[in-house]
Amino acid sequence: MEAGAGLVAGSHNRNELVVIHGHEESKPLKNLDGQVCEICGDEVGLTVDGDLFVACNECGFPVCRPCYEYERREGSQLCPQCKTRYKRLKGSPRVEGDDDEEDIDDLEHEFNIEDEQNKHKYMAEAMLHGKMSYGRGPEDDDNAQFPSVIAGGRSRPVSGEFPISSYGHGEMPSSLHKRVHPYPISEPGSERWDEKKEGGWKERMDDWKLQQGNLGPEPDDINDPDMAMIDEARQPLSRKVPIASSKINPYRMVIVARLAILAFFLRYRILNPVHDAFGLWLTSIICEIWFAFSWILDQFPKWFPIDRETYLDRLSLRYEREGEPNMLSPVDVFVSTVDPMKEPPLVTGNTVLSILAMDYPVDKISCYVSDDGASMLTFESLSETAEFARKWVPFCKKFSIEPRAPEMYFTLKIDYLKDKVQPTFVKERRAMKREYEEFKVRINALVAKAAKVPPEGWIMQDGTPWPGNNTKDHPGMIQVFLGHSGGLDADGNELPRLVYVSREKRPGFQHHKKAGAMNALVRVSGVLTNAPFMLNLDCDHYINNSKAVREAMCFLMDPQIGRKVCYVQFPQRFDGIDANDRYANRNTVFFDINMKGLDGIQGPVYVGTGCVFRRQALYGYEPPKGPKRPKMVSCDCCPCFGRRKKLPKYSKHSANGDAANLQGMDDDKELLMSEMNFEKKFGQSAIFVTSTLMEQGGVPPSSSPAALLKEAIHVISCGYEDKTEWGTELGWIYGSITEDILTGFKMHCRGWRSIYCMPKRPAFKGSAPINLSDRLNQVLRWALGSVEIFFSHHSPVWYGYKGGKLKWLERFAYVNTTIYPFTSLPLLAYCTLPAICLLTDKFIMPAISTFASLFFIALFMSIFATGILELRWSGVSIEEWWRNEQFWVIGGVSAHLFAVVQGLLKVLAGIDTNFTVTSKASDDEDFGELYAFKWTTLLIPPTTILIINLVGVVAGISDAINNGYQAWGPLFGKLFFAFWVILHLYPFLKGLMGRQNRTPTIVVIWSVLLASIFSLLWVRIDPFVLKTKGPDTKKCGINC
Repeated sequence: MEAGAGLVAGSHNRNELVVIHGHEESKPLKNLDGQVCEICGDEVGLTVDGDLFVACNECGFPVCRPCYEYERREGSQLCPQCKTRYKRLKGSPRVEGDDDEEDIDDLEHEFNIEDEQNKHKYMAEAMLHGKMSYGRGPEDDDNAQFPSVIAGGRSRPVSGEFPISSYGHGEMPSSLHKRVHPYPISEPGSERWDEKKEGGWKERMDDWKLQQGNLGPEPDDINDPDMAMIDEARQPLSRKVPIASSKINPYRMVIVARLAILAFFLRYRILNPVHDAFGLWLTSIICEIWFAFSWILDQFPKWFPIDRETYLDRLSLRYEREGEPNMLSPVDVFVSTVDPMKEPPLVTGNTVLSILAMDYPVDKISCYVSDDGASMLTFESLSETAEFARKWVPFCKKFSIEPRAPEMYFTLKIDYLKDKVQPTFVKERRAMKREYEEFKVRINALVAKAAKVPPEGWIMQDGTPWPGNNTKDHPGMIQVFLGHSGGLDADGNELPRLVYVSREKRPGFQHHKKAGAMNALVRVSGVLTNAPFMLNLDCDHYINNSKAVREAMCFLMDPQIGRKVCYVQFPQRFDGIDANDRYANRNTVFFDINMKGLDGIQGPVYVGTGCVFRRQALYGYEPPKGPKRPKMVSCDCCPCFGRRKKLPKYSKHSANGDAANLQGMDDDKELLMSEMNFEKKFGQSAIFVTSTLMEQGGVPPSSSPAALLKEAIHVISCGYEDKTEWGTELGWIYGSITEDILTGFKMHCRGWRSIYCMPKRPAFKGSAPINLSDRLNQVLRWALGSVEIFFSHHSPVWYGYKGGKLKWLERFAYVNTTIYPFTSLPLLAYCTLPAICLLTDKFIMPAISTFASLFFIALFMSIFATGILELRWSGVSIEEWWRNEQFWVIGGVSAHLFAVVQGLLKVLAGIDTNFTVTSKASDDEDFGELYAFKWTTLLIPPTTILIINLVGVVAGISDAINNGYQAWGPLFGKLFFAFWVILHLYPFLKGLMGRQNRTPTIVVIWSVLLASIFSLLWVRIDPFVLKTKGPDTKKCGINC
C-alpha cells in the first residue's frame, strides 16, 4: 500500500475490507493475495510439493520457475537481488557449475544424515504454510500463497509502500521450532573456524591474540589514520561511570549507622511502653515498624548507583561507514492518544513532528500513531501534520535546531542565532514560523469544528461516513500518510513513514485500554515494518534531543552488552512547571536517585514513556545465554570433589535402535509443541508469527504489500488476542492501570536487564499537571495501579522466584512500588498523633532531658545525613529533595489513602469507584492553572489533619500558659511533631487557599495562628475582671 492511497478500514471477523480515498467513492480492495514474478510478471507458482516456489533461499526474491530455469541455463546464474548464485532445486536439470557448489546435491545424497538435521526446518515450513491459518474461515485456500517460512535472516524488497530491507547484519537462517541467537563469527563450529583449522598453528594463534587484543598492529599501521579509525570503531559504545568513592562510601556508612540506630530506637520503644497512654503508644509503635520496613525496601536498592556515558562517534564509525549501506537498526516509534479534547491535537502533532525530524536515517524510522478513540479530528489533524512535516523536517535538518517540536522551539526564550552561520537562517526561520502559525490556525479550526458533532455523524471529504462515528463499535483503520513512496519533502528528500492506526472495537470484547492499544501497535508494526527496536512515547512527550535514539542504540547495538538488554529507559523531564515546583511534578528524587541505584543492579523500572524496547523481549523470549563453565568430573574415590555422573545402561541390541527411536519421538513432540505454542502465543496470523522469529527484524519475504495490509487489519481485530498469551506473557501486560510496571517486571523475571540513559540534553520532555487536584488525581491513578498489582497474580511479593533470574535488590524495588500506597494508613495515624497528644495533654516520647532522648536525636540526625549525602552524589538540589518530602506526606494522606480503599473495594467487593473533579476555576495568566481551585474528595483528609494540628497547637500553648513554667518543657516535644506535620502540608494549604487576592499565604496562616494564641492569652489575663484573694464565700459561707 502506498502512502496517501487512502484510509483502509476493515474487520477480519466480518470479512470486510474497504479503501476510502480522499475524493473517490469507497471500493473493495482487490488483489490481496498472490505472488508475482518480479521479472516477467507471471504468478510465481507452486513446487511439486504444493509449497510456494522460492528460487533464492538467501533473500526470497520472487521469481517464477521458467525465469529461474532460464537464468540458470542462459543467464548469469545469480539472484537479481542479493547476487547469490542460484542453487539447484529439486526437479531442476543440472547446469555448468553445479558440481562446484559447497552444498551436497540432494538427489544423489538423498539418505545423507544431514537431511535428518534439516528435517525440523522443512517440517516447520509446512506447519506455517498449512497450520497457522487454522480457524480463519473460508479464506484458507486463498491464503495458500502467503509465505510459509522465513528463508533466512534477510528480507527482499517488494514494489509498493513497504519496501523490505535487511535489518540484520549477517545472514542467519532461522527455524520455527527453535529460537536461534547468532553465534560469534569465529566461534568453533562455524565455517570460518573450519577454514582456520586448515592453516598453520601460528596463524591461528596470532588471529586469536588479535581478537583478544593482546597482539598489537604492525609497526607500519601505527601511523595509519585509517587503522586508528578502525581501532576507534572497535571500542565499546558505552561505559559505566561509578560514583566517586569519596561520595558513595560515606553514604553507605551512614546507611549502616542509620540501620543500627533504628534497631536501638525500636528496641527502646518496644521495651518502654507508656502505660497512661497505651493506645497512643501501641499505634505509634506499629507505625514506626512499618516506616522502618518501608525505608529498607526503598533504601537498599540505592546501594550501587552508577552513571553511564555513550560514544555517539563510535556508533557512527561502526555502523555508518562512508561508502557502505547504513547499518543502524530500524526503529518503530509508537505514539498513543485517546481523546483529542483532553489531549489536544496540536500537542500530538508537535510530538509527531519531533519524531519525523529526529537525527536518524529516514528509511529506518516508522512512526505509528494509535487513535484509540477513533476520532476523525485526530485523523484530519494528523493529515495536516504530515503536510506541514514536508517543510518542517528539512528546515530542522538543514540548520540542526533543537528542540524539533515547533511549538517549543518558537516559544523558547533563548538566543536562537547561537552557533548559526548560514546567511539564510533568519529569513528561513521567519518564513517557517509563519508556516507554523498557519498550521496552528488550521488545527484550531479542526478543533472548533469538532466541538459540535453533527446528528448524522462525521462525513469524510468524499461523502463517505467516518468509520469511527461509533467509538465503541467500529472497524480497524489504517492510513499511511508518509513513506518512501508517499512524496518527498520540500528539498526533494524522502520522509520517514507515518502510519495512522485505530484498532477495531466491538461490544462484548475486552479492549484493555492503553495496554491493549500498545499491543495492537506491536502487531501492526511487526507486519508492516518489523523493526527490531521500538520507542514508546506519550502523545505529550516530544523528542527534546534529536540524537536520543542514537543514545539508546549505543547500548542496544553494543556487541558486548546489547544482546541482554531488554529496554533503555530515559528520565522524564517536563515543561511548564512553576519555578518552585510546588507539588514535586519533576519527581527528580525518583528519576535522579532511585533509578540510578536500580541501574547498578538489574536496571531501572519501565515508567510508561520515553523507553526504547527490544522487540524480542516484548515477545516473551528469554535473553541469550552465555557460555557455561564446564562441570568438573572426578572419580568416585574423593567425595569432596563430587562424583562422576552415572550413565544409564543399555543392552547391545537396544543401544542404537531404541536411542534413535526415542530421539525421533522427541523431535516429533518438539515440533508438535512448537506448532501449538505459536498459535497459543502469537495468534493465528502466519505473516506475524513468521516476523516474530526474525531477531534482526525485517518483513517476511514473499509477501506483497496487499497481503501485508490484509494481515495488518487482521492483527488489530478485537478478537485476535482470544486464547493467546497477549497481555499475560507477551507485550504490555494486562491486569493493572499501571501496565508499565508489570511489563518491565516480567522482562526482568526472565533474566533481561535494562539500562538507564541520562544524556546531558534531556531526551524527551512532556507536560505535567501543575494544579493540586489534577496532580492528586494523577498520583491516585498510579497508586491504584500499584495496589492492583499487589493483589494480582504477578505481585513481586510472590511471583518470579522460579529460575532465580530476578536479583534480590531488584525485587525489593518492585515490592516497594506495590506496597508504598499502604504506607498511607500508618502515615495518617502518625500525622494525627501530635494533635491528639496536644489536646489530651499526654505524650508518648521521653522528655528532652532524659538519656533516652538521644535515640530520637540520633535517628533524626541520621535521616538528615542520609538525605544530604544522597544529594551530594546525585546532584539533586535540597529544594527538590524537600519538595519531594512534602509531597510524599501530601499524597500519602490523600491519594494513596483513597487508592488503598478503592483497591480493597475492587478486590474484595468488586466495586469500581472513580474520583472525579467536580468544579473548576482557571486563570489566563502564566501558571494560572497552578492557582485554579478544583474541589475533589481527595482534599478532605489532609485538610482535616491540618485543622486538627492547628487547633492542637493553639490548645497546647494555651494549656502551658495556664499551668505555668513547668508545662513548657513537655510542650516543646509535642509542638515539634505538630509543626513537622504542618510544614509538610504547607504546599497543600497554599493550593487549598489559592491566590487569596494575591495575599501571601504565609501571612494568612500566621495571622490566624497568632490571633488565636493572643486571643487565648487575653482571656487568660483579662484585665477588666477584678481579682481578689481569699476563700470563696459562696462555697464556705460567711463564717468560713
